[in-house]
Order: sequence, then C-alpha cells, then structure tokens
Amino acid sequence: MNRKFLPKRSRLLTANEFVFVFKNPERIKITGITLFSRSNQLGHPRIGLAISKKYIKHAYERNRIKRYMRETFRINQHNLSSKDFVLTINSKEIIHFKNSTLIKELEKLWCHHLC
Repeated sequence: MNRKFLPKRSRLLTANEFVFVFKNPERIKITGITLFSRSNQLGHPRIGLAISKKYIKHAYERNRIKRYMRETFRINQHNLSSKDFVLTINSKEIIHFKNSTLIKELEKLWCHHLC
C-alpha cells in the first residue's frame, strides 16, 4: 500500500512554532479561510492548522476540513518556498462548502505563493 502522509518535519508541532508565525505574518484571506505565513531557515515549508470550535462546532466537520488542508499542502509543498504556514477558519460558511469547492479555495491560497 502506498501511504501518503505528512512527516513530522513538515508540520508545526509546538506552541512556539505557531507563535513565531503569528508574530509577524504575511496574510492572505479568501472565503472563510486565512493563511498566515512567515519565512523559516529550514529549507522546506511546514504547515500548522488552527481550527476553532467557535466557527465549526462538530469534530467531523473540523476533521474533514483539516484533511483537505493537509492534502492540498502535501501536493503543493514541493513547489512552495521555505516558509511556515498556519491555516485558520474565519467564517461558519465554510462548513457548507462541497469538498470540490473547498479544494478549489485551498488551491487558490497555495497559488498565491506559487504564482
């Protein structure tokens, strides 16, 4: 079986790593999602997710959204610059997105760093 996953080196794991990104970030907002980014010195991009119960009450919805966030990052990570990224949700409307719409919105975010 060919398993696809994000190794630990590609994820933000500690509170200090998240604080580093939030201190002086570049921000990109699209429908319901905000992408914070900040350059790192590691030579590869990393991702962190901050999905609040405030906007998405049910765990199964939060997990679905996080799954697509991680997957779109995994697909695009080899083309991204050496930055730490944190994705957050800023609207309840995102739970009404179909999976294909959610993927398109996330691809727009990554395209801002690729295009």
